[in-house]
Amino acid sequence: MKSQKKLLILPGDGVGPEVCNEARKVIDSLSNLSFELDIDIDLIGGASIDKFKTPLSSKVLDKARNADSILLGAVGGKKWDSLSPSERPEKGLLELRSKLNFFANLRPAITFKEVIHSSSLKESKINQLDILIVRELTSGIYFGEPRKKGNDYAFNTMSYKAEEIERIVDVAFKSALERDKRLCSVDKANVLEVSQLWREIVDKKSSDYPDVKVEHMLVDNAAMQLVREPKQFDVIVSSNLFGDILSDISAMLTGSIGMLPSASLNESLKGLYEPVHGSAPDIAGKGVVNPIATILSVAMLMKYSFNEPTIFNKINDAVRKVLSEGYATEDIAQKDAPKIVSGLVVNTFNRLEE
Repeated sequence: MKSQKKLLILPGDGVGPEVCNEARKVIDSLSNLSFELDIDIDLIGGASIDKFKTPLSSKVLDKARNADSILLGAVGGKKWDSLSPSERPEKGLLELRSKLNFFANLRPAITFKEVIHSSSLKESKINQLDILIVRELTSGIYFGEPRKKGNDYAFNTMSYKAEEIERIVDVAFKSALERDKRLCSVDKANVLEVSQLWREIVDKKSSDYPDVKVEHMLVDNAAMQLVREPKQFDVIVSSNLFGDILSDISAMLTGSIGMLPSASLNESLKGLYEPVHGSAPDIAGKGVVNPIATILSVAMLMKYSFNEPTIFNKINDAVRKVLSEGYATEDIAQKDAPKIVSGLVVNTFNRLEE
């Protein structure tokens, strides 16, 4: 008898329900899994505010705790911009990450040759690009206290404990060992004490991973180098704020932020999986959003949390197959390209299963 795993889907706001709906079609097409999959769907972000007056209800948090993995669409939108930061949709996502200790955010930036034309960089700069950004996700300036906004003065706090840095650096080193054994640690150690501690810990940890070549780079230079010579990087590790910015830069190297998946893991490899893009309320409901990032997030879910590397590879192969046949959404399309629909990915996936 197969074991059972629980997946909680939180579509959220804006285009979130659309991309999750497309990803669900792919999930429903999966066969030959080593387990039975029990799927539940609930609210987060603005949708939760509208119904429960909170961006993350205690009921949904309990469901998240009991799930083996979580797939999220997106949160936020202009409708809720007038709320205080502690009441906005994004607070629900931050609380979910914090309460379940999803400290390690993995954001791959990989170019698909079929849509390389969508990037603003020359093909020679990004052909066969494969970068992994490892971002610390549950500390730093997004969570630091004290914080305050007054009428004419505001401040936030960027702080890290040594153990918070150590555990994310460990994840980055282990990721580098599985790849090209190169790690670039990004900080601002020339002016920030918190970055000086970060750099010291990276250097100390490097002795545990002698096969990995380590480089330090200031964040402003790293941003420039990502655009200038992106293929010099293999694995990048950085703090919450810097990692957030650098991963969005890397998104555009691939041609569209709609192509980038992400995984946020805790120490037991339970994960929160979501596309890197936001809720994009300006295109919500128009049927034009790119679902690939969410579909690839499902692939990452299968690899990291459900230990199904074969399914991970087959979903990626299916996406490449669809792109190679000329299908595209508006953000990556050449003129007169046919539209991507998840059914194409599902049908291609099923052919690969045969």
